Amino acid sequence: MTQRLDQLQAALQAALGDKIKNLVRDCGEITLTVAAADYAAVARRLHDDPTLKFEQLIDLCGLDYSGWKDQPWDGLRYCVVSHLLSVSLNWRVRLKVFAPDDDLPVVASVSDIWSGANWFEREAFDMIGVIFEGHADLRRILTDYGFIGHPLRKDFPVSGHVEMRYDAEQKRVVYQPVTIEPREITPRIIREDNYGGLH
Repeated sequence: MTQRLDQLQAALQAALGDKIKNLVRDCGEITLTVAAADYAAVARRLHDDPTLKFEQLIDLCGLDYSGWKDQPWDGLRYCVVSHLLSVSLNWRVRLKVFAPDDDLPVVASVSDIWSGANWFEREAFDMIGVIFEGHADLRRILTDYGFIGHPLRKDFPVSGHVEMRYDAEQKRVVYQPVTIEPREITPRIIREDNYGGLH
């Protein structure tokens, strides 16, 4: 396993050079972090380079790093993580890129490199709010088109901002502020006398 990782690391460093901001080997995997400005070029190189041949995108998701294990995060907030597979060379890599602006998180789309990125990028846009520049059809995929906010951001309220219901008088769906009062959901435990056969 170590020899294969050594080979992959050497191939990645030879092909990408100083475009690699950070390379981490942990748990038998390699994670690359690249700058947003280099993201599209690095993705293209990972796909096209004959020494790498990452033909398949396994997964792509957005992450909000605003807090980690109840500790503040000192760095850029929004990250896009891609898991890539080379079927022909039988190795994997994780590619990370942080959006350079927390107020308007934008990274390049890789859907023209891996067509499977299309829906993954739409999901990351919908849930986290990362905008994928160059995406052919970037629109919500899981929430309603009129939905405000991004549910997987760590500052999004658990109950949301608005709720929707069907109004019979207006004969349409209407949106209104959330009417649910926040409450702690703790199950009530009822024990019968002599529960479990103990006296």
